[in-house]
Amino acid sequence: MEGSVSRAGKLGILVGGGPAPGINGVIGAATIEAIHHGFEVVGILDGFKWLAVGDATHTRPLRERDVDVARFRGGSILFTSRENPTESETKLANVVQALQTLGVRHLVTIGGDDTAYSAHRVSQEAKGAIHVAHVPKTIDNDLPLPLNMPTFGFRTAYDVGGRLVSHLVEDARTTHRWYVVVGMGRRTGHLALGMGYAGGAVLTLIPEEFSPGTVTLDLICRIIEGAILKARCQRRDHGVVVVAEGVAERIVEEIKTFPYVKVKLDESKNIRLSEVPFALILKNVLQDRAATRGEEAALVDTTIGYELRCADPIPYDIEYTQQLGWGAVRYLLRLGEESWDQPGAMISIQMGEVVPIPLGSIIDPTTKRMAVRWVNVGSDHYRSARSYMIRLEREDLEQVGRLAPLAAAAKLPEEQFRQRFGPVVGLP
Repeated sequence: MEGSVSRAGKLGILVGGGPAPGINGVIGAATIEAIHHGFEVVGILDGFKWLAVGDATHTRPLRERDVDVARFRGGSILFTSRENPTESETKLANVVQALQTLGVRHLVTIGGDDTAYSAHRVSQEAKGAIHVAHVPKTIDNDLPLPLNMPTFGFRTAYDVGGRLVSHLVEDARTTHRWYVVVGMGRRTGHLALGMGYAGGAVLTLIPEEFSPGTVTLDLICRIIEGAILKARCQRRDHGVVVVAEGVAERIVEEIKTFPYVKVKLDESKNIRLSEVPFALILKNVLQDRAATRGEEAALVDTTIGYELRCADPIPYDIEYTQQLGWGAVRYLLRLGEESWDQPGAMISIQMGEVVPIPLGSIIDPTTKRMAVRWVNVGSDHYRSARSYMIRLEREDLEQVGRLAPLAAAAKLPEEQFRQRFGPVVGLP
């Protein structure tokens, strides 16, 4: 990524989508590197929100002193929004016009799928007049970055979430109760699995372990119920169960049947999973099932999500984001001297080197998204995490010595227990 100094001009920076630890690190590094090369840096507030209506006034100048301390802190000094200017040609044209009004010829965007696609379309619409470098961001870690590199902010969210789960594990032990925790992760289970693994959860459920169309609320509750009963047989009366919120998205039609649930969409037309009381639903169903056995289940529901997004980045993400921000500017500098051959690129780190990847090569023109990086449930990483879980396995139902105590804990005859929990372990 070596390149000589570009002619000075204006470089804009904006943030789209939800917060993630390390955003300010990208902003800070990009600002400092751009200033060192003679650029005037303008921070564009609230993502594409104002640009999409042709308003070029919601900006702030960025100087080294503005970012020097902020780059080590959580949040976003430029704020953020989920405005998607690709929803209409008018909005897209407004964005390009507003950027040109500002005199921005180089743009650094920070965000997920929607922001990446918006950046791609802006660069196309500008026909080479605006060079774009996109820095991928999501704490869900669900973007397929090369060499299995994490998305920035994921490691911090993993760290903070794992510590929060460990606190609940100790509270559960101290008070003889169970926690049902829903962990952030819209489509995939990377974050929930990491939180449960690092925090010592008894059980973690992620969407990837279920074949499409096979997961139901009843199945999820049977898995959790079976884990609690198995733990009881091991003389354990407490624990934490983590369920990725992506599981809720797979059974949203079933969840809608609960009278206290109102499913809403966000600006990107995604279900607002944070407003779906999934943990409460699971707790209520589990308590009802315990009541049928004549028991009163000590269950507490909680959700871990927003607490993670604006945490101060851990050293890994501080270093990672500063290299990404630096790399974004180095890429734009190179474009300033070479012929225009690609309408913008995503910045990646591969083996310690900054490698730009053309946006057009990684965004599906139909879905307008990048491919999803799913948890590989056949990997050693997942198998290792699962080995520490307490959950019903096939041999628990097939071996008499194991089945009898489980059936007794559930206050069911052995055959009824086998029939009830057979689907949990893949038995008919």
